[in-house]
Amino acid sequence: MATKPPTGDPVQDAPHVEPARRSAAGIPAVAHSLRIAQQQMGLRRTARTLLKVNQKDGFDCPGCAWPEGDKRHTAEFCENGAKAVAEEATLRRVTPDFFAAHPVADLAGRSGYWLGQQGRITQPMYLPEGADRYEAVTWERAFDIIAEELRALDSPDEALFYTSGRTSNEAAFLLQLFAREFGTNNLPDCSNMCHESSGSALMETIGVGKGSVSLEDLHHADLIIVAGQNPGTNHPRMLSALEKAKAAGARIISVNPLPEAGLERFKNPQTPQGMIKGTALNDLFLQIRIGGDQALFRLLNKMILETEGAVDDTFVAEHTHGYEEFAAAARAADWDETLIATGLDRATIEQALTMILASKRTIVCWAMGLTQHKHSVATIREVVNFLLLRGNIGRPGAGVCPVRGHSNVQGDRTMGIFERPAPAFLDALDKEFGIASPRHHGYDVVRSIQALRDGDAKIFFAMGGNFVAATPDTHVTEAAVRRARLTVHVSTKLNRSHAVTGRRALILPTLGRTDKDIQASGKQFVTVEDSMSKVHASRGNLAPASPHLLSEPAIVARLARAVLGPESTTDWEEFERDYATIRDRISRVVPGFENFNARVARPGGFTLPHPPRDSRRFPTTTGKANFTAAPVEYPELPEGRLLLQTLRSHDQYNTTIYGLDDRYRGIKGGRRVVMVNPDDARALGLADGAYTDLVSEWKDGAERRAPGFRVVHYPTARGCAAAYYPETNVLVPLDSTADTSNTPASKSVVIRFENIQNRSVQEQDRTEVSAPTSR
Repeated sequence: MATKPPTGDPVQDAPHVEPARRSAAGIPAVAHSLRIAQQQMGLRRTARTLLKVNQKDGFDCPGCAWPEGDKRHTAEFCENGAKAVAEEATLRRVTPDFFAAHPVADLAGRSGYWLGQQGRITQPMYLPEGADRYEAVTWERAFDIIAEELRALDSPDEALFYTSGRTSNEAAFLLQLFAREFGTNNLPDCSNMCHESSGSALMETIGVGKGSVSLEDLHHADLIIVAGQNPGTNHPRMLSALEKAKAAGARIISVNPLPEAGLERFKNPQTPQGMIKGTALNDLFLQIRIGGDQALFRLLNKMILETEGAVDDTFVAEHTHGYEEFAAAARAADWDETLIATGLDRATIEQALTMILASKRTIVCWAMGLTQHKHSVATIREVVNFLLLRGNIGRPGAGVCPVRGHSNVQGDRTMGIFERPAPAFLDALDKEFGIASPRHHGYDVVRSIQALRDGDAKIFFAMGGNFVAATPDTHVTEAAVRRARLTVHVSTKLNRSHAVTGRRALILPTLGRTDKDIQASGKQFVTVEDSMSKVHASRGNLAPASPHLLSEPAIVARLARAVLGPESTTDWEEFERDYATIRDRISRVVPGFENFNARVARPGGFTLPHPPRDSRRFPTTTGKANFTAAPVEYPELPEGRLLLQTLRSHDQYNTTIYGLDDRYRGIKGGRRVVMVNPDDARALGLADGAYTDLVSEWKDGAERRAPGFRVVHYPTARGCAAAYYPETNVLVPLDSTADTSNTPASKSVVIRFENIQNRSVQEQDRTEVSAPTSR
């Protein structure tokens, strides 16, 4: 039987700490998955729902974007996928009575965990100007409020239309169409905060801002380098692909400031041997200093150039540009500087080189550990240089593999959710719909916050997500959002963004991935694109959480009709009636989607074209793959300071907090912890178990403080610390961003400790004990 939501917030800064695990998944993962699912859904609904996750006739997991192979397991999901599904398919409900009992000020004082545990929102809710709590509102009135505010703007560019990576292709296409017909390119999205650096680097170097590998490539690689990524928590199903690669003879190098259980040993719950013994994945662990990756790959490139016969001269001559300038920069790489930047020793780097030279097919996978630094774009360009040198792009078993987070974040960008759209995309859109899209660039996430702060943006509309919790510089962001005239959130569940509002606010409840979607023409499905450019259908199988919910495409279509009125010649009503008509229009606007409806109807869907992968054709400005030669950068660390990276616990997905444990790191029952190398901690006078304030340092001189963190001695790289977001987003300056991509630099924050050795646990409700714990 499903359990009721918690009534009070559990204490979050007094965790129990035990030794970190040395393996991931196995029986504990299965048990924890089922326990969470049973608490949220009950036994019968759990079975009915989980057996449809990632199946060809089922729904796409609302968690990560890792792809599925053609042959599916009966249980084609991971522990965190099961948690994501359970939270969406929960039997808990947030009704108008809940909002009547909880003023906005009360909601603002609650943790993200408590808010998320309350359940699915059942009706549209409205916060009038001056009111202290939300009240129920009809859909018609909600759309009238939005239309009234949008029409009153002095310019369409005073509106912001944000998109979360959960949004389907169909809804994303409609949202960008509406925004551009309305007159703005202000289409910030969650990609601005994660893989924007990847897209920027890859577009310049290989001409396509996406990964170039498939699952089959991973299975056939000789060497896989996993850099700045923790697949055991963030993309657990990736471990199965790494296990298969190992069985075929691949070797794995991980590059990360923290050791991660998932890359040490994977206990595959799909096999008896996996459950008992598991598979050791790592062959070599490079425990790199935060931000030292560019220096590492630059030195490796120098060593490759110095090794006779190591460069693929034919590939370089036929398919690349800029080699001589790059080679000169690489040959100038300095060993001493690299050892300082990386914190590694010479013997370990030379061991990595031996493995690299022995590999004929190499893949580099990465995630936020590479993308959220000032020099992230340059770092990823250096990774591309590394692969180009030995011809490791455009052949089986080799290539670039940026591992996307949210389940359709890549598809949303493909559908046109981008503040800087390509002219060719706008030309095709305008031709298909007879509109005149704006051609000037819009705001990304950071510039959207700045525009709200400065009064240049007045309306914020979010298609999913938890904007104020996901973004940097929490106090600045929340103050900026509160300056808006209207904030609107299309949501399935409560989160902090519903408690940080403009003068007026709306919550528009929507269907989730697990819900059946019935429109006038019959049952509908939506589509998504995974991290490897595979597009497939997603069909929910549960009755919606409330009869008052609308689907995301229906919400956008009705909003467009209310705002644009009869002057719009776009058939918004037909789009809501039958999603196949949306896909027909996509097929005529977005390259690679020709004959979309017929192709996506095939079980498993289809793969989008990728010229570098498919034919070694590079659609760059030079017509070839581009070597680059940026100066090597790495964060400087003043005396008595550490470099902080923000990261997830095992009991969270992005800003969604499922529980208060981080099982693999040995932390239970709390989130306000900072992990510090024991040698650094002793030098700084930080005892294990001490409490301290984290204070970040930035050139603007402003104080950014995260108070009351419990010190945990942990084997991080020397000079480095780690703590969970969103609690530490307050430390990330809004203006501290990556060059070119403007992604917040959340992985290299200079902090100092203002120690409070004997501080008592914060005053919170200690009677609440319902936060689930891992065993």
